Amino acid sequence: MATLASYRRRHVLGRIGVYTLASLAAFFSAAPFVWSLITAFKQNRDLYNPSSNPFLYNRPATPDHVTYLFENTAFGTFAWNTLWVGALVVGITLLLGLPAAYALARLDRPWAGWFGVAIFLVYLVPPSLLFLSLSRLVVAVGLQDSTWSLVLIYPTITIPVSVWLLIGFLKAVPRDIEEQAMVDGYSRLGAFWRAVVPLTFPGVVAVIVFAFTLTASEFIYALSFVSPTDQKVISTGVPTELVRGDVFFWQSLQAATVLVALPIALVFNLFLDRFIAGFTQGAVKG
Repeated sequence: MATLASYRRRHVLGRIGVYTLASLAAFFSAAPFVWSLITAFKQNRDLYNPSSNPFLYNRPATPDHVTYLFENTAFGTFAWNTLWVGALVVGITLLLGLPAAYALARLDRPWAGWFGVAIFLVYLVPPSLLFLSLSRLVVAVGLQDSTWSLVLIYPTITIPVSVWLLIGFLKAVPRDIEEQAMVDGYSRLGAFWRAVVPLTFPGVVAVIVFAFTLTASEFIYALSFVSPTDQKVISTGVPTELVRGDVFFWQSLQAATVLVALPIALVFNLFLDRFIAGFTQGAVKG
């Protein structure tokens, strides 16, 4: 009995320790977001007072800075441009990346692995070394100062690493599955679409999340290729509108941060559930 009681006590203490560490990790992870949310509604006299608690409203909260974000900047336009550019880049990435990854995963050639590594190395080239040459391409096709220039350029970043990610998922799919699908009457393309793609759903979700978040956060290309306000995306539009010389509209900046981060976090959690479901539903029994 003493041994059982000791085991239960250690088990309870262990669970308390785990939950305590998890709660602390969650707090430290969420603290910047909470601070941004609180700061967005703070008055200037509260925000710039060093003696004020940054996590409390020492003066009454005000929505003026959030109102300023929508009424005095083109935040809505920036958000819409970011959304449709990200959606198109994700579509192009999947349209080109999936077939390329499938070919490299299924090619029985000694150079297939090295070619996949070479594609990934393209992603490691710093954007600061490429934007000058890419700007000549943008000018040549007449897309300077247009959001469409980002749709043209961003896949050069997202496709290489997406191909690399998808190769690993596709190699984990047994060849027997697509061969059986072709025996049942499907073409290779049909077998790929109906049998292989569903089993690589976790990889597809990872590519969607990666491509969209990279597109939404990229700064150098968006700043170099797009100047008109109505063509800018959030990554460049918000700082250029709310940072004017040495004047920083901190509360409006934090409001923009919250408004961008919140839907992305919600969508990511939605994809996370599908990601786990993809792993379980796509399991292959040996």
